[in-house]
Amino acid sequence: MRRTKRGGRLLLAAAPFLLLFVLWAADKIWPLPLHEVNPARVVVAHDGTPLWRFADAEGIWRYPVTLEEVSPRYLEALIGYEDRWFWRHPGINPFSTARAAWQALVNGRIISGGSTLTMQTARLLEPHPRTLGGKLRQTWRALQLEWHLSKRDILTLYLNRAPFGGTLQGVGAASWAYLGKPPTQLSYSEAALLAVLPQAPSRLRPDRWPERAEAARNKVLERMATLGVWSQRQARESREEPVWLAPRQMPQLAPLFSRMMLGKSRGNKIITTLDAGLQRQLEDLALHWKTRLPPRGSLAIVVVDHTSMSVRGWVGSADLNDESRFGHVDMVSAIRSPGSLLKPFVYGLALDEGLIHAESLLQDVPRYTGDYRPGNFDSGFHGPVSMSEALVRSLNLPAVQVLEAYGPKRFAAKLRNVGLPLYLPGDAVPNLSLILGGAGARLEDMAAAWSAFARGGRAAKLRLQPDDPLVERPLLSPGAAWILRRVMADEARPLPDDALPRVAPLAWKTGTSYGYRDAWAIGVNARYIIGIWTGRPDGTPVAGQFGFASAVPLLTQVNNLLLARALSLPEDPRPPSVTRGVICWPGGQSLPAGDANCRRRLASWLLDGSQPPTLLLPGQEGVGGIRFPVWLDEAGRRVAADCPQARQQTLIVWPLPLEPWLPAAERRSARLPPASPTCPPLGLAAPPPLQLTGVRDGALVKRLPGAPAASLPLQTRGGVGDRWWFLNGKLLAARAPGITLRLTEKGEYQLLVMDEAGQTARIEFTLH
Repeated sequence: MRRTKRGGRLLLAAAPFLLLFVLWAADKIWPLPLHEVNPARVVVAHDGTPLWRFADAEGIWRYPVTLEEVSPRYLEALIGYEDRWFWRHPGINPFSTARAAWQALVNGRIISGGSTLTMQTARLLEPHPRTLGGKLRQTWRALQLEWHLSKRDILTLYLNRAPFGGTLQGVGAASWAYLGKPPTQLSYSEAALLAVLPQAPSRLRPDRWPERAEAARNKVLERMATLGVWSQRQARESREEPVWLAPRQMPQLAPLFSRMMLGKSRGNKIITTLDAGLQRQLEDLALHWKTRLPPRGSLAIVVVDHTSMSVRGWVGSADLNDESRFGHVDMVSAIRSPGSLLKPFVYGLALDEGLIHAESLLQDVPRYTGDYRPGNFDSGFHGPVSMSEALVRSLNLPAVQVLEAYGPKRFAAKLRNVGLPLYLPGDAVPNLSLILGGAGARLEDMAAAWSAFARGGRAAKLRLQPDDPLVERPLLSPGAAWILRRVMADEARPLPDDALPRVAPLAWKTGTSYGYRDAWAIGVNARYIIGIWTGRPDGTPVAGQFGFASAVPLLTQVNNLLLARALSLPEDPRPPSVTRGVICWPGGQSLPAGDANCRRRLASWLLDGSQPPTLLLPGQEGVGGIRFPVWLDEAGRRVAADCPQARQQTLIVWPLPLEPWLPAAERRSARLPPASPTCPPLGLAAPPPLQLTGVRDGALVKRLPGAPAASLPLQTRGGVGDRWWFLNGKLLAARAPGITLRLTEKGEYQLLVMDEAGQTARIEFTLH
């Protein structure tokens, strides 16, 4: 008997420990279902506006919030109406449960619920039938919640899991979908409405049953006034507000950008740097612009605030839902040929290298480099051009000349180092075709690299989220970046500081890929970088599509839209390293007034006061060079250096390939003094001049009556070695001393022939 009593006492003493062990074991066996396998996620703009939602496995979408991101009015209404003792009870409220049971017993039906907010949260985490067993399971889960989580955590779970009708869960999603505002800005009336909706979300949906929703809201307002949480006046004024909401609006902005961010970021709410208002305007503009695109054509727009490198707008296609235009393909991230968009970089790097200055003389003449024969977009050659003119007119041959001097491998490595990789086909290595679109690039990378022209030469990485660090690397010197930006803004002429706009206007550049597959335009205004691409995502050529006609009009519209939104614009003062100077062609450097070698004076921006001499093509340093030490006798005739009374003089002449574009008095034969017959110079024999015969320059050519084509037999005289023939910039034949043209299309033509010494002869004529 004593043993039995002793065992009973031990069992009674151990009972609390056994109970705790059982509870601990049950908690381990049936843990709280806090983590979802496929959670709902939402991508939001920098101000919290939802851009796009990604539902969970059951099609539910949420907008995660914290307690600080919800109006205190809503928390007051929720706790005051649903669970006044929330902050004090251990998860279940025995008084509320007993009251609910007594009311149900007396009235034969449920009058009020006894569930606490913790119990409601438990039911949201693990739905169960409304049976005794289900109620016990709900109670167990509520105790688990109180055991593992704080009251704030439990309340946060409820805020994000409460049902609000249809596929909406959480007060954040409901506030944006029903009211179009963040939950921090709820009025008393709106807070009361959202507090009561989870009781019967389908029956009280304000967009379907506004009268029911209004009656339920008014009950909450009366309760809050009765409890003294809100004043009678606040409750009365709030009851006067009608509940009449527009149909629910799901977030449908930046779909392709949001899809990309889903793979880049973790968390259920992905905060980005996008501006929701601007994004909506850009997408509307893209939809409007779609009607102007060719069949199956699309477009892409990216807008970056270069003061912070935050991406403010991202339109990856003209219309996500248009399958014929491949609307699901994000062309901001696609690799495409950039055409001429790289030209400003090679000119800027050459400025820093001391190879050229802003008005350096470059040669837009035919080139024959192995199998590579670059030409101009306008199918012609222009002879002597300055760097600034070549950039503004997007001439190809001068850019190839400068890239050849700088080095294509070095150029590609420099761009890759600042975040602009160039994608070459197969095992190809960087070559001269890079500068004309011979490698692929992404619009997002291009926009980031162009930030160098607005950030003092430092190219920065795009920032997609507010927490992304600002990462930048030097690409150009501040002076070179400033000069290139002003040239592209049509301000190549050096003006005094008081006449120079301190807020830089739009600087822009176009690009057109080979075969009219891609049309680009990149612009930098006082605050933003704007990147535009148009074309067919499948790479099919579009006849007549090029940057200036297809992309620039859209660039202009986006720029106007941005300037209309801007409240203030940063200034762009001239760096101390940039000065004004006057240089002379053909030498490229300053010369005193009256110097006979100054054939043309040009005002130029100079970097660090540097005046590099004219950049020559490979092979022009010898006979084809431009600086000749000559010795003259007393009569001004050229003589040998050892002739009696010979005096030395430097003569600067134009490069030989430019002679067809020069007046007769500027050509080498006219500039070089005649040789002395008694003491002739040695080693300066110029090649015989190249001449083109068969049609005169400026001629009007007509076909013979009844003839389908005009036949023009042409021959050359003089010159050295083989010949190369170009018609409107296109190579027709090589090594032939003569050629016969057969032309059928009316229009203007430029015919040019080049010899092995680099001499060129040119004529222009019109076929009627």
